[in-house]
Amino acid sequence: MESIEYVVVGAGLSGAATAWQLAARGHDVALLERSTPANDSGSSHGSARIFRYAYPGDFYTGLVKEAKAGWDELARLSGKQLITPTGAVDYGTVRQPERLAAALSAHGIDHELLSPDEAQARWPQIAFDTQVLWHPGAGVIDAHESVAAMVDQAVAHGAALHTNWAVASIKGSAGHYTLTSEDGRSMMAANVIVAAGGWLPQLLGSLSLPSSFLESIPALEVRQELAYHFPYADSSSPWPTFIHKREGWQAYGLPGGRDAGFRGQKVAEYNGGKVLPSAAEQDGQIDPANRRRVIDYVEKYLPGLVPEPYAETTCLFTNTPSEDFILDRAEGITLLSPCSGHGAKFAPLIGQLAADLATGAGAVPEQFRLAAAPAGAH
Repeated sequence: MESIEYVVVGAGLSGAATAWQLAARGHDVALLERSTPANDSGSSHGSARIFRYAYPGDFYTGLVKEAKAGWDELARLSGKQLITPTGAVDYGTVRQPERLAAALSAHGIDHELLSPDEAQARWPQIAFDTQVLWHPGAGVIDAHESVAAMVDQAVAHGAALHTNWAVASIKGSAGHYTLTSEDGRSMMAANVIVAAGGWLPQLLGSLSLPSSFLESIPALEVRQELAYHFPYADSSSPWPTFIHKREGWQAYGLPGGRDAGFRGQKVAEYNGGKVLPSAAEQDGQIDPANRRRVIDYVEKYLPGLVPEPYAETTCLFTNTPSEDFILDRAEGITLLSPCSGHGAKFAPLIGQLAADLATGAGAVPEQFRLAAAPAGAH
């Protein structure tokens, strides 16, 4: 059986980006997906993910600037608008808008700090309870179309896409790995990049990785996140994305785009869903208590929405304890978990970094290596 130079496991945002970058550099690449790219049971489906620059520290804000160059290149190559500009507002006692503003200032990113009254005058559909950070460069990523565009680029550069190829194990050593599917098929690879999202926890025990490397991987928490689409009470008021973070509660929202028939705001409680052993245990069921909490929140803080969801959905969050990403390599296996609910915006950059790491062409930030001390992200 012929050995493929690089096999990428998982055709979500990070896996598709990695396959694109490797293939564009002239490597022999196969991209394996357990069903179809950006399918509804993964973390990269749908048309609504937040693109933002606002982070409490310089590190991630700087990476967003780097990632934006990759988004611009992908938009040019695909001819598609993958990020719809909306701007973003951040507020709440725990969100610390002033600290976010300092990070944006350090990178020269356009922003304003507004009083609650100033923000209320600009966005009467939102009830603000603290100062508000506004940065107009934020927007909404169409995740499904972005995955499709990156897969198209990978295939155009010679990558082979294998759908309905669910990996059960990866055995062997650098240069000689055997990937076995859940239905018994096999494939040989010299190098493997694992971008399995919420399926990573169940795969870890089936990977030929040194025990010291496996022991350094932090506990990964997979959640079935819940989100609801609420109708706009007045469709004439443009909606930004928002993150509202106060003690004991964090909510986020964004225009729902195609997912919501372009007529509503997607609103969720951050990490409000149940913890799963792995993605395989998801059931797609909405928790009535969570729905009630989010409706109550909308009634109190989002007067511009009708507090009756007309659609609801689940998706997967895979969290690290620090909310930092994992991007590391042992022997011939590269492990990716650009996760914790804030990874989508970095996809093109993650692909570049993963390709650099897998090929030895470049380094990745130490914060993503497993030996790095946790620093925290959001």
